[in-house]
Amino acid sequence: MEFLVNEAVEDYAFQSTTPEPELLQELIDETNKNMGWPQKLSGRLVGRTLKFLAQLHQPKNVLEIGMFTGYSALSIAEGMPDDGKIICCETNPRAIEFAQTFFDRSPHGHKIEVIFGKAIETIETLDMELDFTFIDADKRNYLNYYRKALEMTRPGGLLVVDNMLWSGKVLQPESDIDDVLVDLNKEIAADPNVENIFLTVRDGMNVVRKIR
Repeated sequence: MEFLVNEAVEDYAFQSTTPEPELLQELIDETNKNMGWPQKLSGRLVGRTLKFLAQLHQPKNVLEIGMFTGYSALSIAEGMPDDGKIICCETNPRAIEFAQTFFDRSPHGHKIEVIFGKAIETIETLDMELDFTFIDADKRNYLNYYRKALEMTRPGGLLVVDNMLWSGKVLQPESDIDDVLVDLNKEIAADPNVENIFLTVRDGMNVVRKIR
């Protein structure tokens, strides 16, 4: 992967962060061995941030848009209460099958429900108030995902949007995807109904709290 900061600094941060459980370390190894585009996996810095936020926030109803091989879902589930539930949207059948083998082995796997199909269509079928959303899927639809999830989120709920630095391309946007991410960052920053903190973790995480 490309590093936005000095690679040695990134590695120092990695080494200085509490490791993920052994099952998740195995998931990383198997993803690297057996799946295409393994760099899509969130990794320790993002995963432990998600777990930390979930542990502090204790969400009961969680939406994940873009699951891949399940690393981020298990990270969030680890921090959730035992009766919490994550709805994961994913379009890759092989990734779903792969992830389920790890969900079945995890003490937190019972919290996770995977729905196959386009996330924008799945979201329309959900009748629930959200406490926490993690968005990490088709970047062209980020504005649509965010707006719909925000609408469904209770006051005080959190939304975490990944890859919001987009390898630094948001600084000099050249493509449609670059423009979408720039527009979303601007929309979040200008919205009086939310507060946010933009974390320069890995490829950028925009953490949003709905005020009203």
